[in-house]
Amino acid sequence: MHGLINRAIQCFIQDTYGGPAWAGIAALTSLPEGGFNALRLYDPALTETLIDTATRHLEKDRAGLLEDLGTYLVSHPNRASLRRLLRFGGQDFDDFLHSIDDLPDWARLAVPDLTFPGLELRSLGEGEYRIEIEENFRGAIHVALGMLRGMADDYGVLAVLTLAPDRPGIAVQVHEHQFSTGRDFNLAVSL
Repeated sequence: MHGLINRAIQCFIQDTYGGPAWAGIAALTSLPEGGFNALRLYDPALTETLIDTATRHLEKDRAGLLEDLGTYLVSHPNRASLRRLLRFGGQDFDDFLHSIDDLPDWARLAVPDLTFPGLELRSLGEGEYRIEIEENFRGAIHVALGMLRGMADDYGVLAVLTLAPDRPGIAVQVHEHQFSTGRDFNLAVSL
């Protein structure tokens, strides 16, 4: 598993639950001292152990923890760069959804050795979509669900996103495009 993913899990736990929670999980998992290096590759079994240990230590179910991770990745101030990257996908939520097929290619441009789940958008009619996902690790669909819910909020859209019942995918129903103001987004960043 790419260290970027493991590092994201580490930062999520530290930012959401605090340093002591991370220290407890790290000790139980026998992680490398100082945590994960975002540029290294790790055995996928270590990532599974990390997630399983975190769910027990934090008393959360796996799906809920991974969905919270996805939401964190697009909404926490420490992850603003990922949010900005995703907002380049479109001016509104529908445009963003139509760009979702390109996300794996964008990820490979930025990090060539990152394995990103395959995504395919299917438009089912007025405001209804289905996103099919090739899970590259157990629970990737829950991370994607959290990210998509976070992006819907970011755009100010009222949408219902649920796991599709028949095969790995997410059902999206957009009910109102301007439900709330959404978060501000400008192409130019003032530093």
